[in-house]
Amino acid sequence: MEIGKTNRLKVTRTDRSGFYLADDEANEVFLPNEYLSKKLEIDAELDVFIYHDKSNKLVATTFMPKVQLEEFAYLQVKEVNKIGAFIDWGLEKDLLVPFAFQHEKMEANEFYIVYVLKDERTNRLIGTTKIDHYFIDKDVALEIGDEVDLLLMNKTDLGMKAIVNNRYSGLIFNSDLFKNVRTGDCLKGYVKQVREDGKIDLLLEPLGYRNSIDINTNMVLSALKNNDGFLNLNDNSDPELIKQQVGLSKKAFKRSLGHLYKLNRIEMTPTGVRLI
Repeated sequence: MEIGKTNRLKVTRTDRSGFYLADDEANEVFLPNEYLSKKLEIDAELDVFIYHDKSNKLVATTFMPKVQLEEFAYLQVKEVNKIGAFIDWGLEKDLLVPFAFQHEKMEANEFYIVYVLKDERTNRLIGTTKIDHYFIDKDVALEIGDEVDLLLMNKTDLGMKAIVNNRYSGLIFNSDLFKNVRTGDCLKGYVKQVREDGKIDLLLEPLGYRNSIDINTNMVLSALKNNDGFLNLNDNSDPELIKQQVGLSKKAFKRSLGHLYKLNRIEMTPTGVRLI
């Protein structure tokens, strides 16, 4: 049975205020009725999250938090008092980030990247914004081209820093940022390179996608220039007509138009595409 994690447990007994759950080693934890989202029967198995509630009792709940032990999340501060900042993480009892675990003074209503750990003294879950210590930089189990889950951190002079698969530190260089992103965004990314120091260079598109975009975009630009800056084509044009005039599939053509539009190189008119 793991504190701060989702556990698969079995209902062993019940009373008026809730249910007792046990793991395979007969360790028991109480599930109060108010933390129950569905009806239960004896011997039923269910997934629950285990933590210390407002009374500091170890309990189970069927309501899942936004982040679990040894994970990162972008969370909002509900209040700050004399012992620290209290974060909304989706449970009745807020997550405490003690002052000693704050990278900078946290303020109410603001959002921060938070990592969840156990307080070694109390064995209770707390948060920290001093997150650099918790990234894994050895034996990085990723290869070039792998799809990964990203949580975006802060912008630097080099690019946008990101948390990779809740384990690693990565960076999307400015030269590889082709969309508007911001701190707290969760999105898919791709491994461009794993460096010797364990840090990861990232892309927001599959490896090779950018090259294909550049080639196809140049084909559309050439077609526009060869036709006095205008093509009588749009998203609804016949695929064969697009292939004849530009030499691209309809999908590749539409993708290139989107790219050129974002770069403010073309304008879309009711009758076609015009070069700006």
